[in-house]
Amino acid sequence: MSNLDPSVYFFVFGLLAGLARAELRLPTAIYEFLSALLLLSIGLKGGVELAREPAPGLALDVLVIIGLGIGLTLIAFGILRYVGRLPRVDAASISAHYGSVSVATFAVGIAYLTRANIPYEPTLSLFLVILEVPAILVGILLAKSRSSRTSWPHLLREVFLGRGILLLLGGLVIGWLSGPDAIKPIAPLFFDLFKGILAMFLLEMGLIAASQLGGFLRYGLFLAAFAVVIPIAFGCIGALVGMALDLSLGGAVLLAILTASASYIAAPAAMRTAVPQANPAMSLTAVLAITFPFNVIFGIPLYHRLVESLYG
Repeated sequence: MSNLDPSVYFFVFGLLAGLARAELRLPTAIYEFLSALLLLSIGLKGGVELAREPAPGLALDVLVIIGLGIGLTLIAFGILRYVGRLPRVDAASISAHYGSVSVATFAVGIAYLTRANIPYEPTLSLFLVILEVPAILVGILLAKSRSSRTSWPHLLREVFLGRGILLLLGGLVIGWLSGPDAIKPIAPLFFDLFKGILAMFLLEMGLIAASQLGGFLRYGLFLAAFAVVIPIAFGCIGALVGMALDLSLGGAVLLAILTASASYIAAPAAMRTAVPQANPAMSLTAVLAITFPFNVIFGIPLYHRLVESLYG
């Protein structure tokens, strides 16, 4: 049996149905509801983890992780825009996906470490959520900063009060203020149903990707190479940052897995809302068709061996 996350097959199903021009599409209101639930769920999980940890001890680590997310996004954008010659909005959207992280890849990494009996710090769950926001924020800024019709005050207001960022940060604050015990009454909706909501969201994203697949095919060879090389490079950066933060071997492996991954939940939802003119087929097909399977099958063991060699 396959060890891929079942929700990935919903994306494939939607992609194939869209390519076959099947009569299948989620109503817009349902799609928006699903994306809101996903963004809030991710924020709430990070807030709960933050409530469990003493904030002063985490302050420096959090700042480093925020800087890491910004740096990875800028690196990806530079390669996509100036090497791949992609349109600015598409380069910004894809860089937000690759500067951000994948919950599913993180879950597979945890299962890998558990099977290998390798412990890791619980704060990695918090890092997972923190890494979502900087990449999305920078991606939106990169996509819109050249617009002559948008002033910087208006742009910053649009970014911070935009639907995607607002839901992520709102969930983070609510989770932090509530804590793990008070959050339990709403956990069935936001946590227990997370995988089912994710599956339905990816079904719709597969349909959207199929409708705009031509944009990916135009840059297919370059994006295919990008989708394999960048995870390896970003995984190396994550491993080095893990060492600098004095994480355990398991913690550094998980951070490498996180930085090597690419978002197919928060980033697509946020970027589709904030930058609707970007082609989602280019980002989602690269992430889900290439990067995610590569990381799950080859990348995670590779990052483990890399960190082991660094830790001696």
